[in-house]
Amino acid sequence: MSKRTLIGVVTAVSILGMASFAFAADDSTVKAASLWVFFGIAIACGVSIGMAALGTGLGMGNAINAALQGTARNPEAAGKIMTTMIIGLALIESLCIYALVICFILVFKIPDLGNMHSLVVKSLGG
Repeated sequence: MSKRTLIGVVTAVSILGMASFAFAADDSTVKAASLWVFFGIAIACGVSIGMAALGTGLGMGNAINAALQGTARNPEAAGKIMTTMIIGLALIESLCIYALVICFILVFKIPDLGNMHSLVVKSLGG
């Protein structure tokens, strides 16, 4: 089994296991488990923005590299190459902006810390 397949299987089992835990538990345990869901959303947003920025940075670097090599080989086509490169960079950057918008949507689903603390205290019987 390859490393990629193993990671996929472990991820799927973890997600399905957490869902079955939430459906099988009573109400107080579900409220306490929801704290971990919000924690996971916060961590996932940070990681996804980092990965989106890394991906767009690599994509933009490759596009600029190709445009510079094309201009060096054919200086008369520099205007067309530059225009096409600018349009391509704008499209690449839009992917990172989409990731940012999705992260903002997810982050605004996280309630305030006081509310989460009261849920945990209630679920623990305190």
